[in-house]
Amino acid sequence: MKEILIRPLVTEKMTALTEKLGKYGFIVDKNANKIEIKKAVEKAYGVDVLKVNTVRYDGKRKFRYTAKGIIEGRSQGYKKAIVKLKAGDTIDFYANV
Repeated sequence: MKEILIRPLVTEKMTALTEKLGKYGFIVDKNANKIEIKKAVEKAYGVDVLKVNTVRYDGKRKFRYTAKGIIEGRSQGYKKAIVKLKAGDTIDFYANV
């Protein structure tokens, strides 16, 4: 089975969403659908998921100026899932630290 949840998103913006609305963010596999993400979060953290929203981000174009000329590339794209939990459920990302 492929790994669906790659890592949790712990940023200031996601922390504010968590405190205000009970939503949590994850970087997930690009090919995972909402049903697979819901099952993976419920299995990994033992919570009830009400809603899953997903967003795909393309990699940004990057340029580096060197002595031999301009080197062009792209940063890696990713898929982000924002998960809303049932009232009263929480996820502690810092429990295993």
